[in-house]
Amino acid sequence: MADHTGRSTPKKRELVRLESTIEADPMKVVPLMGSEGESFRQGCYAGKTIAVFTSGGDAQGMNAAVRAVVRMGIYVGCKVYYINEGYQGMVDGNINEATWNSASGIVERGGTVIGSARCMEFREREGRKRAALNLVQRGISNLVVIGGDGSLTGANEFRLEWSSLLDDLLGDGKITPEQKEACINLNVVGMVGSIDNDFCGTDMTIGADSALHRIMEAVDAISTTAHSHQRTFVLEVMGRHCGYLALVAAISSEAEYVFIPEWPPLTTWPDQLCRKLQRTREAGQRLNIVLVAEGAIDCEGTPISAEDVKRVITENLHQDTRITVLGHVQRGGKASAFDRILGCRMGAEAVIALMEATPSTPACVISLDGNLAVRVPLMECVEKTKAVQKAMNEKDFDMAQRLRGKSFINNLSAYRKLSKIHPPSSLHACNLSDIQCSAQIDEQTVRRVGVLCIGAPACGMNAVIRSFSRLAMFEGYTVLGLYGGVEGIAEGNIKPINWRELHGWAGAGGSYLGTKRTLAGKYLKQIAQRFGEQKLDGLLLIGGFEAYRSLQEIADARDTYPEFCIPMVMIPATISNNVPGTEFSLGADTALNEIATICDKLKQSALGTRKRVFIIETMGGYCGYLATMAGLAGGADAAYIFEEPVTIEDLRNDVYHMASKIMGGIPRGLILRNENANPNYTTEFINRLYCEEGKGKFTARMNILGHMQQGGSPSPFDRNMGTKLASRALEWLTVQMKTNTRDDGKVYVKSNDSATLLGMRKRHINFSSIQDLKEETDYEHRIPLEQWWMKLRPLLRILAKHSATYQTSLTSKIEHISEEAEYSDDSM
Repeated sequence: MADHTGRSTPKKRELVRLESTIEADPMKVVPLMGSEGESFRQGCYAGKTIAVFTSGGDAQGMNAAVRAVVRMGIYVGCKVYYINEGYQGMVDGNINEATWNSASGIVERGGTVIGSARCMEFREREGRKRAALNLVQRGISNLVVIGGDGSLTGANEFRLEWSSLLDDLLGDGKITPEQKEACINLNVVGMVGSIDNDFCGTDMTIGADSALHRIMEAVDAISTTAHSHQRTFVLEVMGRHCGYLALVAAISSEAEYVFIPEWPPLTTWPDQLCRKLQRTREAGQRLNIVLVAEGAIDCEGTPISAEDVKRVITENLHQDTRITVLGHVQRGGKASAFDRILGCRMGAEAVIALMEATPSTPACVISLDGNLAVRVPLMECVEKTKAVQKAMNEKDFDMAQRLRGKSFINNLSAYRKLSKIHPPSSLHACNLSDIQCSAQIDEQTVRRVGVLCIGAPACGMNAVIRSFSRLAMFEGYTVLGLYGGVEGIAEGNIKPINWRELHGWAGAGGSYLGTKRTLAGKYLKQIAQRFGEQKLDGLLLIGGFEAYRSLQEIADARDTYPEFCIPMVMIPATISNNVPGTEFSLGADTALNEIATICDKLKQSALGTRKRVFIIETMGGYCGYLATMAGLAGGADAAYIFEEPVTIEDLRNDVYHMASKIMGGIPRGLILRNENANPNYTTEFINRLYCEEGKGKFTARMNILGHMQQGGSPSPFDRNMGTKLASRALEWLTVQMKTNTRDDGKVYVKSNDSATLLGMRKRHINFSSIQDLKEETDYEHRIPLEQWWMKLRPLLRILAKHSATYQTSLTSKIEHISEEAEYSDDSM
């Protein structure tokens, strides 16, 4: 089927409804599967017009979303407009056409380059008539709004009123019947830009992750001075109606106490707080961190301020206590890698959602559900968001928590478990919602669990060890550190982990237990001997592909070594993100942020030298995750990876494309290459190629990032995810040990489902049999056979102005993308 332009129009796509993932969801919002993985050819929606604007408070990542809307819109053939200064610009007619180059160099920038402003005029019908006139005069009938629930609600009301507004404009003689007919329906798609992550219907809003980065940078800096002077710091963070930032920051920073509106303390909170802080100091801790959301209240609804908390501490404990109010620092700075990628994915999805909209399609919001980009009904989400505040006003805080969604509930559960101040020495079976415990430990049934790291170091490993160890100790278990990886076990480098030594581990990179790449297969006999000597009842393994392979080797050897017949669980941790059974590995997010930061600096350098191309080599083995996702986050022109074979023709076209781009007015270029992308087309070869072919047009420089991608402090994502995965791993081990205890009191199990990998797949965190995952593994290249992020490869090329087809299989199988570089005849 072809339209009047002669281009083929896409077939109508069947939208797939997904089930809510929240148990007993009080206001179930059913999402629709997004278009990632579908086919959309260049120019397939030619003749349509889109406008994008940002409204309400700014948030890092908005610019990435704006860029994606502009470039994806142009790719599918639309004319795209910027509406500057939000609704005020719509009323005033501050609207200008977007070009490809106008969206260049903004992906990393914080705030919003097209501005945001309050607009009282839009609240009145006369103001909305002016806004409608300005849109109709430009043929705009598709709107992308990026903002909070108020901005989204305003856009939906505008959509519902659109027909009557056009009737008025036609009656006033301000538009013609042809103009009215051309814009007869207004389609609206929203993206939530809010650092508070306070919108129900999405796991993450644009800007929340970046705000967490600002908070954690402040907490990490404050912790050093607090430790020096044995001070207590009270930090006030944003969140007038939502405690997400304070809650996740508390998990990630090991804060002793957190005050949030959805989980208010009793009116006796001063006594609880002081008792808790006093006991940490008695245990030898030199500093305390208390986080307060600006909307914090107690169970009676009485506000709790940072000043209130400081006064309680100083008057009762006489501790040196200081307040830091972070304020708008949380909104500032560059967007994190997560928010840049989220903005890119949501922006592209918003364009396709608009193109697929019909007159009867309700306004929708592009959301993140687990790792899926989905569409959810706008007003259902707005009503659910308003219901949270209503529940808190009625002091139904349990309902408020459930309305917030599964992500909030999981975070709150993790914090409540980890907020205990010391391991019970003679107490067991504690109620995790209480400060004290009551039941006695049966010393004969104390379980011994081991923690082992195998493979290259990755940020987030220590967060797992800390969370798992403290929770296990709280349950009365003995936690044994297996130091130095497999070789350390063989040498007998095993000792109990001490509660106090774990303080501060969540924010530390690498692995304090030590880790090596040596596989278990070489030392099975020695490992079995040590397991028997230590009487291990369960094992937590942390690491990358080496850990994955080692656990399989240990599980396969159970018939030979009965010491391995215990429950074992692995948490993936590798910057390469190449472990089957999970879509995310700990450490990968931190590495992406390191790479994105370096790319930003190199791009800035190129602005000074003018017309320079940087060729950057990333780690990852044969897995192209880092190169691809860093390419999206950094606005790269190309990313060469093993999974997508590159030919000399591809390289030639990319050189032509680069010359065309630079001659077109963008004085910089960025090429990423995975370290094992191709044995012949090395990073040095590509650099020499660009140097030679770019003579007279641009220069090229090569950068091999190396091990700095493994270093630094863990990102908030890796700290938080590591903490929660550790909690889930312990819960699973506890059930397995109880279920598989023999009459003699020993744990014995050898079924396939007793050796598992804990990972995130699409919308769920799952335990997968480590032996069943063999069928999903390319052992030669140490990668999964299917990788979800491959479906984002075409988006990377499209946003870089390559003529790629936005297509890959829904199962994300590795496919080659055909493309034709765009360049003018005189560009070379």
